[in-house]
Amino acid sequence: MAVNGIKLKLQQFHSKIEKELDRTVEFWMTHSHDEEYGGFYTCLGRDGKVYDELKYGWLQGRQVWMYCKLYNEVERFHKPDILQAAVKGAEFLMKNVKDPETMKCYFSMTRDGSPIKIQRTIFAECFYMLAMSEVARATKTAKYKEEAVNMLRKIQYWVKVDDTELGRPKLSGMKAVNGLAVPMMLLYIISELTSDDIPLTNEFKELEEWTVQQALQHVQRDGKVILESVSTDGKEITIKSTPYYREMAK
Repeated sequence: MAVNGIKLKLQQFHSKIEKELDRTVEFWMTHSHDEEYGGFYTCLGRDGKVYDELKYGWLQGRQVWMYCKLYNEVERFHKPDILQAAVKGAEFLMKNVKDPETMKCYFSMTRDGSPIKIQRTIFAECFYMLAMSEVARATKTAKYKEEAVNMLRKIQYWVKVDDTELGRPKLSGMKAVNGLAVPMMLLYIISELTSDDIPLTNEFKELEEWTVQQALQHVQRDGKVILESVSTDGKEITIKSTPYYREMAK
């Protein structure tokens, strides 16, 4: 009886999630598309009205990725209008979000794509890569796959070889640390790009293994906690007055 009750609750929960997903996709398909300049509005009220026209690189990439992921993996979303919206978003990304000379991606821009702010991290570039990888999978179009592969190669260079191009100054009082965000993100984007491509799996195998080792450094105190930041040699940072002393989970 208890087992049947659990199954019923799971079915009800699954049904609720499906309805919420349908409602959410319909909301964004209806209200977020900028038909004049391309890309997506992301600052929307509950009624769908745009309250800020600024566009953000992270969110542009995420929306392209989500549309394509749904199109590729959920049958009821395998619809031409969803794919078309994703492709338009990808084209906006390629035209406006990425600087073709540096391959850095803008964090924010005006409605028509003029850049406002660029971050000194790799995360806008990661979301750009995710978008290109999934739209390539949906459309079987080589240019998107090339964009994704080239961006991951560049991210690999910044993370493992030289981060000078990110623009972070080396200040005398700055403490060198290993953050969990970078290896965690790298593991995800490597998995997304290489999941159905053996040559790429082989190319990025060493990076993936290195990233796993970097992430495992954050498991401390005999596996009892996960720390957000550790020293560059994988040790716990014990000075609690520093901003790097933060536990994530126990």
